[in-house]
Amino acid sequence: MKKLFYLIFVLGAIGFSACKSTKKQDPKPMDTSKQAPTTLDLIKDSIFLYAKEDYLWNTSLPTYAAFNPRSFTGGDDITALTKEVNAISQIAINPLTSKPYEYYKDAPGEAKYSFIDDGTVSAELNGIKGDFGFAPFYNLVNDLRIKYVYPGSPADQAHIKRGYQIMSINGNTSLSYDGPRYGNGSSTNLNFVINAYSNSNSISMTLKKPDGSILTVTNMGVANYTVNPVLKDTVFDQGNGHKIGYIVFNSFTSDANADPKLDPAFANFAAQGVTDLVVDLRYNGGGYVLTAEHLDNLIVPAAKTGSLMYNTYYNDILTSGKEVLLKNQWRKDPVYGDYNYGPDYIDYSLAFNAVNFAKSGSLNVNRVFFIVTNSTASASELTINNLRPVMDVKFIGDTTYGKPVGFFDIDINKYQMYIPEFYTQNSIGQGGYYGGFYPGTSSYPGFEDQDDVTKDFGDPTEGLLAHALNYVKNGTYAVQTQAIQSLNSRIGVLSIGAQKAAVRKMDQHKFTGMIFNKKRKLKR
Repeated sequence: MKKLFYLIFVLGAIGFSACKSTKKQDPKPMDTSKQAPTTLDLIKDSIFLYAKEDYLWNTSLPTYAAFNPRSFTGGDDITALTKEVNAISQIAINPLTSKPYEYYKDAPGEAKYSFIDDGTVSAELNGIKGDFGFAPFYNLVNDLRIKYVYPGSPADQAHIKRGYQIMSINGNTSLSYDGPRYGNGSSTNLNFVINAYSNSNSISMTLKKPDGSILTVTNMGVANYTVNPVLKDTVFDQGNGHKIGYIVFNSFTSDANADPKLDPAFANFAAQGVTDLVVDLRYNGGGYVLTAEHLDNLIVPAAKTGSLMYNTYYNDILTSGKEVLLKNQWRKDPVYGDYNYGPDYIDYSLAFNAVNFAKSGSLNVNRVFFIVTNSTASASELTINNLRPVMDVKFIGDTTYGKPVGFFDIDINKYQMYIPEFYTQNSIGQGGYYGGFYPGTSSYPGFEDQDDVTKDFGDPTEGLLAHALNYVKNGTYAVQTQAIQSLNSRIGVLSIGAQKAAVRKMDQHKFTGMIFNKKRKLKR
């Protein structure tokens, strides 16, 4: 891919006059305003100018002079660039909320969607990760658990499972939650946990299994592994002709990586005569649009083939083909590995970006339950929203993240900038879910409940899955025998705000977004 290193542009005419006086002039201080800009200055300029052209809410941005991109500073380059992106993100105001479209209530002033990346995201979403392969979660103030493990990762090879309780990390047993919205908010323990599992090359842990036995993991190292985004798939026979297919899909990696994992699972569902489907997206922060479309086509009834799945909308500059800066980005086609015929041919118009359903596989269901939490975002929400007009869609869990917009990467020097360039609507115009999907409401029918991280995926007694199983069998979501659902009665319970704040800090390195990676429509 040919990368644009930065934009060189003229800010204004600088006049120089020759002094013809024969009188010797006293030396003057250096005029720093006429010094050549640094590479960092030019990157800052490029961030703003690309946003001014391609950002979904570009008309809200001020002039270059008023914004002054080079004024943003930080302890390192990426901190300074992140400050600039954050500032851009807070300018456009959503008239329905009177707050920025990118307002994030758990971190006011920070961008909810936009960010600067050093290439980590593209590697991760193409299925390659280099870490321990697990993620922790605070179930209670004094109860730190494993919330998922990637197959084939170091954690998987060490026999670590979802639901295991972490008793110590690197010999430290002081792991109780002390972060935002709880206690003094010192975050000493929280920061220790984050550094241990996300910023270290080796980790030792003592874990308690559900049966009370202890697993000791010593000096587990990070490693590169290929991500299998399907963490679990199984079938439950609920009797009376009801069979439920259950799949945990944790990341919309590239279709080349994800499709070979999804297809066999859905083929098995079809072979076993599954009548109802449960898709667990509780920790899925999104990824590639093409993979979301494929998942929709695996789920949708065959009769809907050829009908509209969703529409994509860009700003007026892109829609009318008047982009200038973006044409410097020669985009390699992610599907076929070749190069498109040049940036002049890319078409961002509504007509050329409509997507229709095209049934894949033979699974035939009319109802699907989606398990969701506040970590369910972007491409996950797109997948769900696309199916709402054409199927009986049920929601189980907590309010989703709320990201009805998407982006593609813009290369600037060694960085990639991700800013919203488009929004989507399904076939009946539903979109704009900036506040997320609210399970158990009239718009999002289902059942609201909190995550149950004490059980492994596929355990029929796990809180959120149990609601779906019970609904299919008995016609009601309520599961009376599960004390785990009485969250407020448990000692040391975290407030919802504190738990979300903890998740946000602990998942700060995890991608959240919806990336356009389809073969581009070409102008004719």
